[in-house]
Amino acid sequence: MQLIECPWCGPREEVEFHYGGQAHVAYPEDPAALDDVQWAHYVFFRDNPKGRFAERWSHAAGCRRWFNAVRDTATHRFERVYRLDEPRPVIS
Repeated sequence: MQLIECPWCGPREEVEFHYGGQAHVAYPEDPAALDDVQWAHYVFFRDNPKGRFAERWSHAAGCRRWFNAVRDTATHRFERVYRLDEPRPVIS
């Protein structure tokens, strides 16, 4: 069992959390102007790197708040968690 650090509740078991996809994906400024192909790219196309990656997570069985995390997708190790109002860390 892996522990994930919730920014508000502290470390909790991974079963309390839900993955929310890639972090820092901007919502389209004018979604009504997108055609079907552009909308599909926004909804479904995401980066899928091997290594460090910024992701969104929800503490679904706890405070129910969303937060971001930098996680290594090869090892599944969480390197950093941060609230949505905190600046995006540099990922190298």
